[in-house]
Amino acid sequence: MGKRLIDLALASAMLLALSPLMLICALIVKLSSPGPIVYRARRVGLGGRPFTMYKFRSMVRDAHKLGSRVTAGGDPRVTKAGRMLRRFRLDELPQLIN
Repeated sequence: MGKRLIDLALASAMLLALSPLMLICALIVKLSSPGPIVYRARRVGLGGRPFTMYKFRSMVRDAHKLGSRVTAGGDPRVTKAGRMLRRFRLDELPQLIN
């Protein structure tokens, strides 16, 4: 209970502090290519429980239909804005919601 409370408090504080940066990232994604701003994927978490992971979208819409599931350097499915977000790991910011 105590660790969970600390995790929630820290994540909430970080979300609040980083919200201006997250807004800028969202605008960059939206203005750079059509499609949703946030990418959602089901993952297996602690104890084998599934959860939904959120990231800023860094690839073209329906990228899974266009090629490999593994992203290599220079992958044409990654948008220009997506390359920048990935370089600085900004695409990971929505994971604070998890």
